[in-house]
Order: sequence, then C-alpha cells, then structure tokens
Amino acid sequence: MVFRKIFRRKSSKEIAKDRLKILLISDRVNCSQEMMEMIKHDIAQVISKYMKIDTQSMEIQITKTGTKGREAKNPTLYANIPILDLHT
Repeated sequence: MVFRKIFRRKSSKEIAKDRLKILLISDRVNCSQEMMEMIKHDIAQVISKYMKIDTQSMEIQITKTGTKGREAKNPTLYANIPILDLHT
C-alpha cells in the first residue's frame, strides 16, 4: 500500500545512499559539503519561524538543469522538508 510507504523510516542503507548522492551532486556543482550543511541550516532556521519541521529528515540537493535552446546548465536547489505542524 502506498500510504504505508509514506510513513516508513528509511533504512541506514537508504540514508547512506542519499548522502552519497548529495555528496556527488555537490561535487559536480562545486559546492562543498560544509556549504551544503550551512545552506540546510539556514533554510531550516527560516522555515522554523513559520512551521515546525523535521530537520533530521530534511533533504537538500543541488543539480544542474538546462533550459530548452540553451547549452548552459544552471544549478537548481531542491529541498524536501517534512512539516510536522503549522504555527497558527
């Protein structure tokens, strides 16, 4: 069932695989792991003002994407941030 897949915890193998992907991507766009952690921390700090988030499960990725008709690829930041509760 798809519903169960949403709430299951990642295995240590999946976490290690995700971290390796992040490391490889950050290496490709010339962004160090320390810089990625600083970006992640800053994003978490700002979003935490408005809602409660799960910073341990937060994922940040930087990839290079191109646009139609252009050869140059621009870095793009993707963030997956689990929201635990909205502040009201």
